[in-house]
Amino acid sequence: MNALIVNCSPVKTGATAEIVKIIAGELTRKYKTKAVCIDDYEFSFCKGCRSCHKTARCVIDDDVPLLLDEFERADVIVCVSPSYCADVPGQFKAFIDRCTPWCNTNEPHASISRGKRGYSVALRTGPSMRECGRIIETIEHFYGHLEIECCTSLGLCSVEYKENVAPKRAEITEFCGKILGK
Repeated sequence: MNALIVNCSPVKTGATAEIVKIIAGELTRKYKTKAVCIDDYEFSFCKGCRSCHKTARCVIDDDVPLLLDEFERADVIVCVSPSYCADVPGQFKAFIDRCTPWCNTNEPHASISRGKRGYSVALRTGPSMRECGRIIETIEHFYGHLEIECCTSLGLCSVEYKENVAPKRAEITEFCGKILGK
């Protein structure tokens, strides 16, 4: 079985990447894991042309299908997102918008295989969990449109730098235990 862990931040070496690394390490106990960063892919913003509503295809030719191929190969998907002004980073939001051809809101629509489980991790620099909840809602809303089963989530507050991740390791490991079925 395969697990995909997505760093939804464009920063490949920050706190989000550190959390992705911990999750990937834990999940290798049961899954073949692959970690990717949203910044590994080149894609444009949605043009709002709605062509995909009729054709189930986007008129833009870029890396969105490559990332969705990674979703297709995965049985478990974990999106790890920092807070950028109280929601997911713009790069990840742009990807979500571009997934409209695969979303179940229009017919016809492309689709990824059923039976996938989705997990969400949100982190923010401040102390309030409310903002983490908003990020998790965005990710779970996205999962819902792709018909990925939303399983569980983790919110981490007071995490700005890589150094702030180590004190949260037990929480991250416990979250991974839920994915592993412990």
